[in-house]
Amino acid sequence: MPTIFFHGPKLEKDKKRELIKAFTKAGSEATGIPEAGFVVYLQETGADQVGVGGVLLEDKQQK
Repeated sequence: MPTIFFHGPKLEKDKKRELIKAFTKAGSEATGIPEAGFVVYLQETGADQVGVGGVLLEDKQQK
């Protein structure tokens, strides 16, 4: 069972549905595995929990 993980910002429910549908479709097209076989996990991650280039993303956004 193919699994797709997405770590990103908080999204509205409609955007979550859209993202899951798009990931599933793209994964199926790329692999030939039926869409029904895919599992997609969305993990909301705030800017206070992500580092980019050794700096907390929250700190980068304040500059």
